[in-house]
Amino acid sequence: MLKEVSWPDDRSYRTGSKREPFQFYLDSLISSTNLDLLLGYFSSSAINVLSLGFAKFISSGGSVRMVVNDILSEQDKNAILIGQKNPFIIPPLDITDLRTLKATLDEYGTHFFECLSWLIANRKIQIKVIKPKEGRGISHYKSGVFSDGENQVGFKASCNFTSYGLLENLEEIETYLTWENGRSNKFIKKQTEYFEEIFNGKADFVEYVDVENIQVAIKNEFGSKDINELLIQEANLLEKKKNVSYSKGASKALFMAEERVEKYLLAPRFPFVEGPREYQTNAYTNWVSNEYQGIFAMATGTGKTITSLNCLLQEIQNTGDKIYHALILVPTITLVNQWEDEAKAFNFQEIIKVSSKNQWEGDLATTLSIAKRIPTSFIIITTYASFVKERFNKYIQQFPKDTILIADEAHNVGSPSVVNRLTSLPFTKRIGLSATPKRLYDLEGSTAMETFFNDKEPYTYSFSMERAIEEGILCKYYYHPHIVHLTSEELKEYIEITKKLAKFFNKESGGFDMSDIVEKLLLKRKRIIHKAENKLSVTKKILQERFEKEGNLNYTFIYVPEGKAVEQLDDEIEIEEDLKIINQYTRAIGQIDDSIMVNQFVSGMKDRNEVLEQFKIGKIHVIASMKCLDEGVDIPRAEHAIFCSSTGNPRQFIQRRGRILRKHPQKDIAVIHDLVVVPDLTCSNVNSDTFKAERSLVEKELERVMYFASLSINPFETEGVFEEVCDHYDLNIYTIHNKLKT
Repeated sequence: MLKEVSWPDDRSYRTGSKREPFQFYLDSLISSTNLDLLLGYFSSSAINVLSLGFAKFISSGGSVRMVVNDILSEQDKNAILIGQKNPFIIPPLDITDLRTLKATLDEYGTHFFECLSWLIANRKIQIKVIKPKEGRGISHYKSGVFSDGENQVGFKASCNFTSYGLLENLEEIETYLTWENGRSNKFIKKQTEYFEEIFNGKADFVEYVDVENIQVAIKNEFGSKDINELLIQEANLLEKKKNVSYSKGASKALFMAEERVEKYLLAPRFPFVEGPREYQTNAYTNWVSNEYQGIFAMATGTGKTITSLNCLLQEIQNTGDKIYHALILVPTITLVNQWEDEAKAFNFQEIIKVSSKNQWEGDLATTLSIAKRIPTSFIIITTYASFVKERFNKYIQQFPKDTILIADEAHNVGSPSVVNRLTSLPFTKRIGLSATPKRLYDLEGSTAMETFFNDKEPYTYSFSMERAIEEGILCKYYYHPHIVHLTSEELKEYIEITKKLAKFFNKESGGFDMSDIVEKLLLKRKRIIHKAENKLSVTKKILQERFEKEGNLNYTFIYVPEGKAVEQLDDEIEIEEDLKIINQYTRAIGQIDDSIMVNQFVSGMKDRNEVLEQFKIGKIHVIASMKCLDEGVDIPRAEHAIFCSSTGNPRQFIQRRGRILRKHPQKDIAVIHDLVVVPDLTCSNVNSDTFKAERSLVEKELERVMYFASLSINPFETEGVFEEVCDHYDLNIYTIHNKLKT
């Protein structure tokens, strides 16, 4: 920040003194985010000389506005032309990588001018060219204003913004600080108004020059004029720059700037130069207001991870010692690795991963031991399965009390094994993250979760999927439900189970009186629905029709029916999936056409990241997966999805939908096909023993259907698909939808 700079007592900088003009620009650039320059001669070589300061300035989100005269070097003129007219051919530039950016800005060759063009095209540098109206002179301003968003520093200088002006000539600068006195404020206010008048094209005393009409500084055309002023030797000076002997003041400034940049490189910061979104800032504010506890109920794809890490970042920036401690709980090893990547994007340095796949105990013990004696930052990321084990819990009491707990997929916190361990935590700052905080059919678990996070509906911060779609954070989608009927053998078994369940149906509650017998019967019936044989033929028909229409099946994702209808807390415990089913689907998809590349995505795969990468670039067209993608894997390139795995668990299908709706630059709309199993309508009527039990099942299925349909582009299609079913069971899909809202 500008207030943190050690400004000279007399507020002036002079060549040969302890405070050189070079030092002023370097200090100011590193400490600010905006710069307005009213210049005479300008050369991009000045950016090169100040490359360290400019790299820090730009990577912090800084932007420059310049008003310059109409005499430039030929390279600068061409760079401006390219940047203003052809922004799409400019090579990309990673402005978040400060070291690379500094090297780029320090390279006075072709790549430097490509970089300059990119900065102009992306409005990091805006340039207006002027000359006096009806005069023969030139624009010869040498003033400007730096700003850090809160404070400003104005200046008037004798030196041009060129490498000669900064390094060779005898020059001086007078500065004005807004936080000091009325005179400085008046100067900066007047300077700002004057600059805005010229920059916005409202000054009647200047002529605005198109870039094509810029005069190129050529030695022969300017005769005996000071060649230094005419910029022509800028390139030569920069060739000698490595051998330039800086004055003591300039050398000191350079050393201090390098120290500040190194400190900046090690400090946590928001991963995007535009900073957190407004809702992410609001989530932090709400969390603080709720005594640093709460649940963030945010739709899949809205950035729960970044939102919570921003809370950690804000806490760091609001404390003087800049030390941070965090414990992050996640369901899967995949998520351990993804959270590590996200934390590194925030530039958090000390990260320890705890899971069955990592050798973590030595690092954790050492870090916690050092933290007792020396202020030490760290982030521990662990699976829930490792968290509940004694091997990890013996270290819990050694965690600093200011540690922030972040529980991803926080509904897992409600499980008895996790709740029992949470009671031993010595710290109180807590964030729970979930798209679906409520634990289905587990009131006790939901209550335990809400109690631990000191929160309840509508929760500390909520961001619905509807809002995410409306605001363009998630993409819009078409929803196509397909009715699937059971085979005769499946139907026979289904009816037998339903008859047994009918004995336990409670007419008053509209549900079953739960017992071990009922749970086993429901599970058996659910498996029939999960593995319904006709799902395969319906899936193949959907894909066949699309292939005939579009000629490809690119970016298609299929949730294959699961062999086992089980809830699994963590993928560290190997789940034996029914390979027969997924192999059937893979073969059937491949048989549609020889050109189709299809790949499986299952638990325990060693090349899972490679498969997703090949899918993203279009070398793999279809991915067939089971439940291992429910929590934690991002597949933003998926445009078409088929949900073959029926589930009555809202958390599961809401997460699945959210994954398909993630945004991608080449994806505007997603398409979801949902296979819905319903009983054969000819096998029962209102007087049948199984009718009410069947009706309860169908109503449950339609809840999921309406979750999908209500936010789709084509909600009314669903009404037509289920019209006969609804008539048979006397159901109204809109009544079901309204119940979901309450």
